[in-house]
Amino acid sequence: MLKDVQFPERPEEEELKIRLKAAREKLQAQQLRLKEHKTPVLVLVEGWGTAGKGSLIGELITNIDPRFFKVASMTVPTEEEKRKPFLCRYFEKIPEAGKFAFLDSGWMDEITEGVLNGELNEKQYQMKIDSIRRFERQLTDNGYLVMKFFCHISKKEQKKRIEELCSDIDTSWRISDKDKWQNKHYEKCLSVFDRYMEDTNSPSDPWYLLDCKSKRWAELQALETLTQGIEIAMQNARLAVPLLQNTFPLKKLPKLSEIPLNKELTDEKYKEELDRLQAQLKELHNRLYRKKVPVVIVYEGWDAAGKGGNIKRITQALDPRGFEVHPIASPEPHEKARHYLWRFWTRLPKTGHIAIFDRSWYGRVMVERLEGFCSENDWKRAYNEMNEFEKELHDFGTVIIKFWVQIDKDTQLARFEERQNTPGKQWKITEEDWRNREKWDAYEVAVNEMLQKTSTTYAPWHILESVDKKYARIKALKIVIEELEKVLK
Repeated sequence: MLKDVQFPERPEEEELKIRLKAAREKLQAQQLRLKEHKTPVLVLVEGWGTAGKGSLIGELITNIDPRFFKVASMTVPTEEEKRKPFLCRYFEKIPEAGKFAFLDSGWMDEITEGVLNGELNEKQYQMKIDSIRRFERQLTDNGYLVMKFFCHISKKEQKKRIEELCSDIDTSWRISDKDKWQNKHYEKCLSVFDRYMEDTNSPSDPWYLLDCKSKRWAELQALETLTQGIEIAMQNARLAVPLLQNTFPLKKLPKLSEIPLNKELTDEKYKEELDRLQAQLKELHNRLYRKKVPVVIVYEGWDAAGKGGNIKRITQALDPRGFEVHPIASPEPHEKARHYLWRFWTRLPKTGHIAIFDRSWYGRVMVERLEGFCSENDWKRAYNEMNEFEKELHDFGTVIIKFWVQIDKDTQLARFEERQNTPGKQWKITEEDWRNREKWDAYEVAVNEMLQKTSTTYAPWHILESVDKKYARIKALKIVIEELEKVLK
């Protein structure tokens, strides 16, 4: 791409002035339409040092209401950011529906720097590329407009700008060692940049190369491309997205109706096992922290199945400074306005810590599916997206443990009635619980499909038979211990 680029000729000054005025006015007018269409726009601005990335973003945002955009300068990741999957800090920056987010450098800069510095080998590079392709595709599939600009200047032009800025004490600070290194190794950088863009160029989110020798010409190219992209995105907003074939290895599970629920423990055996296993888990948690292994534990299951009590027996064995439980309810307005996985990306544990999700991203293919909170295309597409999400966590080294807490319909009814008739437990039962119970059969179909399509070999589902809560608690502890021991060997 970069090696063969042929830029159009810069227009004469009068034409440039007329087109700039028209493009600025068009972007101003598109803001309200974007808000009405609820289309989020993510603009990634990459490029050579001294090519004018910052000034370009500055010119673009002058045409947008300040309430409708955010700008982030993505510098080298901090030590804290390195303790989470590398895409995490970028996912956090995605805009709300109807708004813009501008990133001054981003995942391209991070990956190409890693290659140039020798920090990424070929295998690691390919893994990052796969992650980026999935990330960008997930955004566009979920209605985001992703615009990727690369600000290009020649080696000669870059050297000239470096020398001019360095000659003045008031501007010399703007030139970094990285800029000087880039110019000295321009051809090497060009080759790495070119390969990266070839590897991440796609019809739904292509790269746009900007001739940045002239600032006003660069602004016009960016404005006309951006406004055209917005126009097309709004026209295509209601089109269904093609469903992808699952490419991840799956682990076969029985249907819920095939799972025997007669397993139980005596009180004496339960107490004995609980004390032993919690002591073992406590020791493992110390080793997890020392070895910096992140853990994600997911609980899904029927209402009144015993998720809360199960979670409590896990957390009793953990250092309170090293875990967090996330009770997941209906999304808040700012969460609903973003990609549905955003609120889970922002709750991921750092290395050495444990995140426990009481309900999770799987609501997409259960409650959201059955209550009509998303389209059929949305929830069908989500199976693959959730497998991809968990693959990102797994590749980072995260231990993923997923529990489905299973009971039968009669057990649920008995527990509902007990809650309703016990003053201290009435807060646990709601009208929504009774409404969901009426849809038991439909939920069972959805759960069986979910288990079938998302029980991967790297993040399999574990069924907890919970008619006897004591049995389910001990089984969960044993599974958690077993999975942690595998990674801590």
